[in-house]
Amino acid sequence: MPAKPATRDYHPARVERAEATRATKKKAPKRLILPKDKVGVEVEVEGRSVKLTNLGKPFWPKLGITKRDLLQYYTDVAPLLLPHLTDRAMVMKRYPNGASGEFFFMKRAPSPRPEWIELCHIEHSSGNVIDFPMIQDLASLLWVVNLGCIDLNQWYARCDDVDRPDYLHFDLDPVPGASFEKVIETALLLRRALESLKMPCYAKTTGSKGIHVYVPIERGPTQKQVWSFAKEFSHALAAQAPQLVTAVYTVSKRPKGRVLVDYNQNAWGRTLASIYSVRPRPKATVSTPIKWSEVERGITIEDFRIDNVLARFRRLGDLWQPLLAKSGRFKLEVYL
Repeated sequence: MPAKPATRDYHPARVERAEATRATKKKAPKRLILPKDKVGVEVEVEGRSVKLTNLGKPFWPKLGITKRDLLQYYTDVAPLLLPHLTDRAMVMKRYPNGASGEFFFMKRAPSPRPEWIELCHIEHSSGNVIDFPMIQDLASLLWVVNLGCIDLNQWYARCDDVDRPDYLHFDLDPVPGASFEKVIETALLLRRALESLKMPCYAKTTGSKGIHVYVPIERGPTQKQVWSFAKEFSHALAAQAPQLVTAVYTVSKRPKGRVLVDYNQNAWGRTLASIYSVRPRPKATVSTPIKWSEVERGITIEDFRIDNVLARFRRLGDLWQPLLAKSGRFKLEVYL
């Protein structure tokens, strides 16, 4: 039987695998080191050949960080990062001239492209089908970053059911006049509120201005249901601390000096910068998982940068492993 046509709440999706090349993969080397003295290079990764170009291009000129350095960072962090991206459509945000240059969004996987790039074909309510790339391994990660993607923006739901996400999240974003200390205060308030409902929650810096708080949930509720819960919860939190928190989405009506609990990022088709993403900010900061004890002691966005986070990750491992686990996920239906 043919699939039902897409609607606003139902979106057929299909994964396009690269089975022929998967079978030829070879064991990856312990560490791939990219040359510092070449403009371009072709590397073999797990049996796949990836062309990397413009390696010497300055991506953060004031910091002396090149495109090669960005590619090397993602090579090194890949073992922790890849499980969080697997089987999810990727929206590409491309910075061809580095972090301070102009950027553009790209949803469709560009052509020509390697035959081993796997796709997530998603039908929208308009009837339009978009072929999103997926980052399934180190080769595809390097291919996407080589296109100028500094941060990575994957979907909340996996491609086998793009309407049912794996997690609920809250984007804590300071409104002009609000300090990062207020963001920390809001994150701790949010944590207490979530834990009062027995909901496990995990924090990471956005790498930009705020903090992301995620709740791993059992797949079942639709993205619209998750969004509705996030909206109601955020407004309740704002009512509890109106001098600190706002959930007003209209910018012109948003009170200054508050922290926005942005529930609207839970809407279908939205994305946030993934964990371990480098952000196009002046200090080359990284979206970094953090312990709640660190939040309580106090942190800054600039504590976590491309030049220092790898040592932390080697020491602590993946603090967001619970976001990948099958057990310990919250059943959101009890509040719907």
